[in-house]
Amino acid sequence: MPSPKIPAILTALMIAMSSTLPAFAADSAAPPIAAKAAWQETRHGEVVTDDYRWLQKKEDPKVIAHLEAENAYTEAMTRDIAPLADKLFAEIKGRMQEVDLSVPARTGKYYYYTRFEAGKQYPINCRRLAGANLAYDDKAPEEILLNQNEMAEGQKFFAVAGTFVSPDDALLVYLTDTTGYRQFELHVKDLKTGKLLPDSVPRVTSVAWALDNKTIFFVQEDATTKRSDRVFRMTPGSAPVEVYHEPVEQFSVQVEASRDGKFILLDMVATDTTETRMLAADKPLGPFRPVLGREKGHRYSVEHRKGELFITTNKEAKNFRLVRAPLATPGPKFWKELVKHDKAVMVREVDAFRDFLVVMEKSNALNRARIYNFKNKSWKTVQFDDPVYMATRMRTPAYDATSYRMAYQSPVTPATVLDVDMASGARKVLKRVEVVGGYDASRFESKGLWVTARDGARVPLSAVYKKGVKFDGSAPMLLTSYGSYGIATEANFSIGRLSLLERGVIVVQAHIRGGTDMGEAWHDDGMLMKKKNTFYDFIDAADFLVKEKWTSPSRLVIQGGSAGGLLMGAVANMRPELFRGVHAAVPFVDVMNTMMDATLPLTTGEYLEWGNPTEKAAYDYMRSYSPYDNIERKAYPAMLVTTGLNDSQVMYWEPAKYVAKLRAHKTDNNDLLLKTNMGAGHGGASGRYNAVKESAFNMAWMLSQWGIKE
Repeated sequence: MPSPKIPAILTALMIAMSSTLPAFAADSAAPPIAAKAAWQETRHGEVVTDDYRWLQKKEDPKVIAHLEAENAYTEAMTRDIAPLADKLFAEIKGRMQEVDLSVPARTGKYYYYTRFEAGKQYPINCRRLAGANLAYDDKAPEEILLNQNEMAEGQKFFAVAGTFVSPDDALLVYLTDTTGYRQFELHVKDLKTGKLLPDSVPRVTSVAWALDNKTIFFVQEDATTKRSDRVFRMTPGSAPVEVYHEPVEQFSVQVEASRDGKFILLDMVATDTTETRMLAADKPLGPFRPVLGREKGHRYSVEHRKGELFITTNKEAKNFRLVRAPLATPGPKFWKELVKHDKAVMVREVDAFRDFLVVMEKSNALNRARIYNFKNKSWKTVQFDDPVYMATRMRTPAYDATSYRMAYQSPVTPATVLDVDMASGARKVLKRVEVVGGYDASRFESKGLWVTARDGARVPLSAVYKKGVKFDGSAPMLLTSYGSYGIATEANFSIGRLSLLERGVIVVQAHIRGGTDMGEAWHDDGMLMKKKNTFYDFIDAADFLVKEKWTSPSRLVIQGGSAGGLLMGAVANMRPELFRGVHAAVPFVDVMNTMMDATLPLTTGEYLEWGNPTEKAAYDYMRSYSPYDNIERKAYPAMLVTTGLNDSQVMYWEPAKYVAKLRAHKTDNNDLLLKTNMGAGHGGASGRYNAVKESAFNMAWMLSQWGIKE
């Protein structure tokens, strides 16, 4: 964060940038005005001008100087809310259980868990030897596998992306990121000696162990495109050997071990098509063999149990169905249906255990689990009573498990870890996140609402608020959503959000099209040439909430990140008068320039979600909603735009260019602030306290838009 001596810093920055940017007064209230540099390209007969293309040169000191100038301006403009941000940070930190322990999960003869120590940013990865009958024994000696606080020393950013222990419990593979760019480096640690082995591989995205306890399969991403496209086999001390390369740009690959450990699964995934190949885990030098091959439009996944495959497939089943087939002959003519297709219920995930099978499903934006007992061929359904909630599977690594671990929360219920007895369906609460200082859920209310969109679609909303809020249009409201990639918006609990609710803010999540909140068709209706339904649903939800006097335009702030940031930019262009303020986090706003450049990370794989702009019809449609390309000379809501310099998913220059162009066009005097974390990426700051500090600042800014000062 820049020094509070803003005028001096801005003066120094202007000297550094004088050859590129016009001078402006060394005044804390003067925004940085980005220079315009000529750049043109003809696309489908249209001459496209991008005045701020120069901001894409990350290595140029003038670019860094401009981002620092924006940060200094944001700091100056938000100095008045700094005490509120500090207060919010203290509130949220004060509600956190600083000394914390995750619920241990058994793999083999050990229980694995993470724990936090007071005042420390990062978790410590640990394990304990199981006790009698494989029960957890908290008296068993603790073995520290990774102390992430020590590993993070001297780093601006640090994250461990995954840990993978060999079947004999002797070796640990783990992945680290020290930039925020999500390029993870593979390391191998000998757990018997505690020593780090010399093996190290960059840009690894998934890992699986063979049963010989020495062969590691991993996937490596391309250094430029970040597409996970190559699979390697390696034994510690030896050079990796490539065993597969995915040539089709729309596909990425991943490896994982089957739950019973008997197979290594190689999954090739595109937006509309998947393929799975299998390799016997006890024969790591053998070839990966196809299960069903690759068929355009066919998406499927595979679970193995006792020589039988359980295949989740969308063949003749938009929302997926579950079939079983012999391992030796998995083709469709040998399928036996276990879960039929239901147009109102989407099959999301399937877990096969020795004695049970669990199917996670979604209907009407709510999740449920159904458990099949192989012994008596019966089903049990696990459902929850809150009007809106989030229920997801957690890691249940043991193949012989008789309890299924789930995570449950609702807007008024803190995150809860449950074990569900797979024979009886009985639920046991293992842990509920403690809100330090006390939390009374009865003081708050959550409910589900339905909005009829302009084309007749019924869009669900999840709302939470403090009881006693007035529904006369005066209440401040935060409306959020995502709406892309088939990712559902979940009705979750947030300790940080309590600071908003306590101040009378109504928080609403919109389950708009583009996600799978209402099934696969919900995704289809919010992608490609139907993408504008995503934006229309959000606007229609906002109009509904205003009409029903839940809030009013002068009291409505909206928030979305990444593809949800695209949503923010699009609706701000379409209906700027509808919103008081916008927080766009790491926003995908420069759609056309990104999607027209196939050399950028992840671009070609996105064609199946957004469209291929080399095709005229797709180009015209995308061009009609791209936020950066549709900025006009008019009044806009107040905006806070946040990003990370090392973002690998949405490059920092998209929000930077967006703010520069918007500042040159908007006719209002509302806030337009760009805040760049110069040492982080797409997920923001690493470290739990740093993340809370960022969140507290964002909330303080939103509260200031509602006129709430304390």
